Amino acid sequence: MSAPEDASTPEEVSAPAQSRGRRLDIPQGGPLDGTGQPGGARTAREARAHLHIAYGPARMCADPAPNPLPEGPVPREELARLRRLHRAVPEHAALRDQLRRTHLLALCGEPGTGRAWTGLALLTDLAELTGGGVSRLGYAGPDGASGVEKTERGHGYLLELPAHQAESTVEPLLDRLRAHFAEHEAFCVVLVAGGPAADRLLRGRRHAMAYRPPAAADVLDRHLTALLADRPTGLLETARATARRPELTEALGLDEPRPGEAARLAGHLAAHAEGRLSDERLLEHCRSFAPHQAREWFLEAGHPGTLPAALPALRAAALRIALAVFDGSAHSVVAEAAELLAWELAVTLDPQYAPGRPLFSARPGACLATARAVHGEGVEDLGDASVPVRAVWFEGRRLAPAVLHESWDGHHNLRGPMARWLRALCDDLRPQVWVRAAVAAGVLCARDYLYGLVELALPLARTDSPVQRMAAATALAEASRAPEVRSAVHGLLHAWARGDDERERETAALAHGYGLAAGSVAASLEELGRLARADDGRTTSYSVVRLLAGAEPETVLAALTHWLRDTRRARRDLALLATLRAVTTRTSHLWSLGEVPELEPYAAWPLATALLAARPECGPRLAELLRAALTWARSAGAAEAALVGWIRRAAGDGRQLAVLCDFLPRLAQDGDEPLDAGAATRIREVLEAL
Repeated sequence: MSAPEDASTPEEVSAPAQSRGRRLDIPQGGPLDGTGQPGGARTAREARAHLHIAYGPARMCADPAPNPLPEGPVPREELARLRRLHRAVPEHAALRDQLRRTHLLALCGEPGTGRAWTGLALLTDLAELTGGGVSRLGYAGPDGASGVEKTERGHGYLLELPAHQAESTVEPLLDRLRAHFAEHEAFCVVLVAGGPAADRLLRGRRHAMAYRPPAAADVLDRHLTALLADRPTGLLETARATARRPELTEALGLDEPRPGEAARLAGHLAAHAEGRLSDERLLEHCRSFAPHQAREWFLEAGHPGTLPAALPALRAAALRIALAVFDGSAHSVVAEAAELLAWELAVTLDPQYAPGRPLFSARPGACLATARAVHGEGVEDLGDASVPVRAVWFEGRRLAPAVLHESWDGHHNLRGPMARWLRALCDDLRPQVWVRAAVAAGVLCARDYLYGLVELALPLARTDSPVQRMAAATALAEASRAPEVRSAVHGLLHAWARGDDERERETAALAHGYGLAAGSVAASLEELGRLARADDGRTTSYSVVRLLAGAEPETVLAALTHWLRDTRRARRDLALLATLRAVTTRTSHLWSLGEVPELEPYAAWPLATALLAARPECGPRLAELLRAALTWARSAGAAEAALVGWIRRAAGDGRQLAVLCDFLPRLAQDGDEPLDAGAATRIREVLEAL
């Protein structure tokens, strides 16, 4: 049987450093030439934290959407329940006085926060003074409200404007209504959803006030007390104790439930305390809260009409989806991503209309309120430094995956614009952008592999953009977390590795660097070993070292030492190049899609130093590999330069230097092959110069 094409003679395998042959250079950077490495580790970690949450079953059918409340007089029973259960907000007296003076109060806040009950409570207070009643009005478009023509003196009226109400029509409508109710000596509370229209009202109208909901704990306790008032003693305390259980808080996944959610939760807790609901069923109900919110948001945007009137609803939906992908990121990143998605949504709804951007829009806080999000101080990692940013995040860790899943699973026509949007984001050179977009694309591919493959993975892998190919590899590795699609991803990468398309082969090599697609690190190493023959070692060695920075470094080191003894030159070169990379590459540049907490304290160190500090048992194998690189002809010069640089970098850090001082004697003394005299002399000179 003839030797493989890249096989070498036994003499060449064991040739000392002085022999002739093709020389290897120190690998410079990764496939992106450094782009996407600094800061990628933190970004990948945050993406996993926001999008990978153990869901468990959720009982989405338990809480059907309520029917719209009827127009006309508010029933006495409802007002009696309001008096019994309503928790007044701290500004209640000020709101009541404002309403009494102006006859109209625009209460600006989000649906589900108790605005309607507060509005009814304010109107009831005034009705008791004037002897009038309380009624609901129906919205009749931007020109008025149905039922307003029957206004009675001293009566109170509640009107809720739709969330998609055009900003330009709100102020004229409120001005007309205020004049009307002042003329009739009646009172009206208008509920305005948060957003640009509400922000404009709050800045320019004295009769508009921001609504701040009561504390969820107070609302919950008030409802529990009412629900269990006639039940046996102790049930109320049992329900209160259950509400404080960590597993229930985890299942809710909301920073603080809104008043409407708190009232709903009280019903579940009361049923649980009475024995009508098991522990598991209670947690199922709690897990449904975030998906329920996401479903409500997209139902609101489900009838946007035509452009440009639909743009406010489309922008609100785009902001929520952008936050789902970039939860916790800089506000500028989220805002730009949201505008790009809003454009995709708009041209999908009306291809003839090219929407622009509002140059002077509402303050960030006003827009974020519509997405149940807040902003605050954050930090972005740039590799060698961190910079402060104004970050934004959902008020609840389950909202991001809930929004992403609902938009993808529940609204098919959203998929096209979302896929185009994610592909464009995956071509952004900033890891804070493309890594997040790639992880999200992988999550969506796992939910519908056939669609995700055609619309996300294949277009990314077949471009000339190295960033997009890296994103394709990341997305496919991320998708392979799901056992049901892992074999499909592995089969695809297997075919690419043996195909003629260089871009697909590179994507396969990059994907195996995460150790997920093949089912194990060992299987990924075997695939990378096969790919080495068609690769100059730049990409495959990068992926091997990325695996070395993962959870199974011993498995990788065993494969590298095995490749050293392989008769195929490509595999030996792969082992040598990976060894050089381990010495020269910063650990944080080799981020993976898994957690490796033991390396976190050494993220700024070269990987070889970090491994020696975190896993001393790796020392013998690392010494054998580095000794081979210093001894063999093709790698001797590069290895010597790498080793000298390694020692010099450690000289400025006492901890690193201590690790190397423990390692260098092992490098010089162990093994059958003596260290080359020239290399030993050079290392000695470096040490003496420190």
